[in-house]
Amino acid sequence: MENKKVIRGQMKDTLSKLSKDQYKDNSKRIANQLYEDTAWKEAKTIGITISKPPEVATQQIIKKAWEQGKKVAVPKCYPKEKKMVFRQITEFSQLESVFYGLIEPKEEQTAVVEPEQIDLMMVPGLAYTLDGYRVGFGGGYYDRYLKNFHGNTLSLAFDCQIISYLDAESHDIPVSKIITNHGVYETK
Repeated sequence: MENKKVIRGQMKDTLSKLSKDQYKDNSKRIANQLYEDTAWKEAKTIGITISKPPEVATQQIIKKAWEQGKKVAVPKCYPKEKKMVFRQITEFSQLESVFYGLIEPKEEQTAVVEPEQIDLMMVPGLAYTLDGYRVGFGGGYYDRYLKNFHGNTLSLAFDCQIISYLDAESHDIPVSKIITNHGVYETK
């Protein structure tokens, strides 16, 4: 049985082997599949992280959301309290680099978006099973946040991030859908 720490290490290694062209092409394929999804089309407000490689690129998705008149909410983490809050951004200049190189909204330039205001949450991670469970980056922020979130959830992943098995824990909350560069997987 592989634990999450082992899976995290293996997946980081796998993702590090993607060429820049593979990364760009596959991120674009995933984004194009997302734009065709009903949950995307119906969402007025999306929750999404500002990605950094090797995560699926989200900047193009954020630009598309703005073009389509959607509100974009980005997480701001509070490590001492081990919680996160989503804040609306209307331009990339409202972001700053914080701990661990994360890109987050500047509090003084952005407003809080409550969980019930977010229609579609894009949940990040390193590895996913086809039943929607995931290995995140180890902070547990999304598992805590999703306990009180009732909108649609999905994850964006490269095909190589799909794993066959994960020993899910009681606090793990699966996503409803996974969109990869080769397909869309309904998980519930």
